[in-house]
Amino acid sequence: MQSQLFADKLTLVLKSLSMTRSHLAAELAVDKSIVGRWMTGRVEPSNHNLARLTELVASRVRGFRLIDWERDIGGLEGLLGVEPSNTSLSRSARLPPGLPIPLMDQIMDGTALRAHAYEGFFRSTRPYAQRPGHFIHDQIMMRLDDTGLLRLIMGTGGVTLDGWVMPYQGKLFVIATELTSGALGFSILNGVNAIRAGMLDGILLNCALDVGHSPTACAIIVERTGDLSGDVDEDDRRIKALTALDPFAPDGSVPADIVAHLVRDIGPAQLALGGDWLLSMPMVRSLARGVVPG
Repeated sequence: MQSQLFADKLTLVLKSLSMTRSHLAAELAVDKSIVGRWMTGRVEPSNHNLARLTELVASRVRGFRLIDWERDIGGLEGLLGVEPSNTSLSRSARLPPGLPIPLMDQIMDGTALRAHAYEGFFRSTRPYAQRPGHFIHDQIMMRLDDTGLLRLIMGTGGVTLDGWVMPYQGKLFVIATELTSGALGFSILNGVNAIRAGMLDGILLNCALDVGHSPTACAIIVERTGDLSGDVDEDDRRIKALTALDPFAPDGSVPADIVAHLVRDIGPAQLALGGDWLLSMPMVRSLARGVVPG
């Protein structure tokens, strides 16, 4: 059985059982990243895990046996009692349409390996472009998607961005679309090596909400506020409620050290004084770190 073919079959089985990959990982007592690799076709389950997976499916699908994994997609659909699919469940069909990004295989490998560290709810703090001297918070949810990519929902004050987070070479490369105006937003965040990310920081590039939608860059920090529940619908409701909160940071609520981290003078004059020429977030000054055990 080829790895990708098995991934297609597992995707079909989970959909027919209305089971998330997080639920599957919990049922089998394996890490979510392992299930992620099965789902993206990177590897197939070991004989031991395949037997346990078969037992789990058999507890919900009467008569399901180990040999049934050898069926083609059509035969598996018939066994599961689902309507025949009109489109292929191949990896290319599951991936969101978009640019053919070079090294995408490596990005997906990195996602399968590290997505679990970044799944959860987060709150950003960043300078507010329309009100100099003030700050704003975005509410963020990151969750491993059925495509094998890390999905991002980011909202504030009725504005929602939907996009993707790509872990690669110790950084998180983010591309998202603002659903009201259609503008794209980009970010590069410093990643972590910890089991779970607690705080991230980096640079945000988007279009300001002024008349000309001016391209604007700023520093940003992102702090974990909670973990996913494992219930997709419940998590979707939670992020919807969070994005309805007042996004504006009250005056004085952002600590002075965070203000100093986010807002620095840059340019030729600062360079002459030993400061920064360009807006950057070097690792030597980064606040990115994992969750502190506690």
